[in-house]
Amino acid sequence: MTIRFVLFVNKQGQTRLAQYYEHLSIDERRALEGEIVRKCLARTDQQCSFVEHRNYKVVYRRYASLFFLVGIDNDENELAILEFIHLLVETMDRHFGNVCELDIMFHLEKVHFMLEEMVMNGCIVETSKQNILAPIQLMEKTS
Repeated sequence: MTIRFVLFVNKQGQTRLAQYYEHLSIDERRALEGEIVRKCLARTDQQCSFVEHRNYKVVYRRYASLFFLVGIDNDENELAILEFIHLLVETMDRHFGNVCELDIMFHLEKVHFMLEEMVMNGCIVETSKQNILAPIQLMEKTS
């Protein structure tokens, strides 16, 4: 699986987390985020969670006040990415206890760490919540 980027965005369109797995300049990232966020936020709940944009397929899902957007290659499986998004949210729920936007804002390094445990170089490498959270729990024990 080739994931190109992961974005967490609130309902107002503010990016709360951005992780890219390909090189894009800051201006390109800003333009891409703006276009994709506007496109996804304008969609209704009755529309599907897949959007094609430029040379990406964007899979997104809304949980409470946050949108989780994942940009993938056009030949990737959208349902597998929806499962990945759900796993990511469940993992954060297990760690933070009913994760919210403030948890992500105040513990951004932990969320990045979880994402880095799950995805390496655009490929999903870990799907076990226990294995994803074990290093974070070890760091919390030692500090």
